[in-house]
Amino acid sequence: MSRKTTAIKAVPIDWKGTGRRVRELRGFDMTQAELAHRIGVSQGYLSTVEHGQREIGAEVLLAISREFGKSMEWLLTGEE
Repeated sequence: MSRKTTAIKAVPIDWKGTGRRVRELRGFDMTQAELAHRIGVSQGYLSTVEHGQREIGAEVLLAISREFGKSMEWLLTGEE
């Protein structure tokens, strides 16, 4: 038997766009320190994420996704 392989197209992630979406979700009612505490990261780390200066690991993306009820796909691409 032969094994079929499925090609997965790698899509580059726009980390600045992802950071903007995180900032948008945080809004004006929550500080970086508050969100950082809720998702288990430092305020400094969250700041670098929001500025697109750092890639976000899956665990942090999942925490942000759950905190705001948004999909990880939306966080990464802006598309539902």
